Amino acid sequence: MTNTLLGLVRHGQTDWNAQLRLQGSSDIPLNETGIQQAKSAAGKINPADWDVLAASPLSRARDTAEIISQKISLPVVILPELIERSFGEAEGLSHSKWRAKFESKEPIFGLESIEELEQRANLLLSGITTEFDGLRVLAVSHGSLIRKLIKIASQGELPLAEDRLENLSMNRLLHQDGNWSVSDYSVQSLAG
Repeated sequence: MTNTLLGLVRHGQTDWNAQLRLQGSSDIPLNETGIQQAKSAAGKINPADWDVLAASPLSRARDTAEIISQKISLPVVILPELIERSFGEAEGLSHSKWRAKFESKEPIFGLESIEELEQRANLLLSGITTEFDGLRVLAVSHGSLIRKLIKIASQGELPLAEDRLENLSMNRLLHQDGNWSVSDYSVQSLAG
């Protein structure tokens, strides 16, 4: 088995990001800032570093990937497994209202549990090693899923609780000798 690299890019900004509202699996489009972030970040991604460009089916990730695709000349492969965690009926709430609702232990219809997210993230990592063994995959996805993937690959050491992945941040995971590890960790935006 050869080494597989997974680059994880968080999508560009949406209006709900700017308003600190929970997006989850709601399909909220990029705003003008997000489009500009994607264009700026795309110029900093070396096309020679990647073999595959993948994206979540949600438009904010898919459109970010399409902008990157124009710069690095790779077609976008849609991977449904890259979709964001579902927050169910809490989607659209401010982060403070979400936190209060979650901490009250009140049932949230449609919420993908942390355990379900972790199971899905492990399946995604397994699928990447099977389908893209030995390749360098740049994947545009979402904050909660990326955080979970980093947590799995770092055996729980990253991300730090206070770390917030900025829009267009990039993290790299390496699959080597049957194990995933974090080869590059950053919360900073490439668009910065």
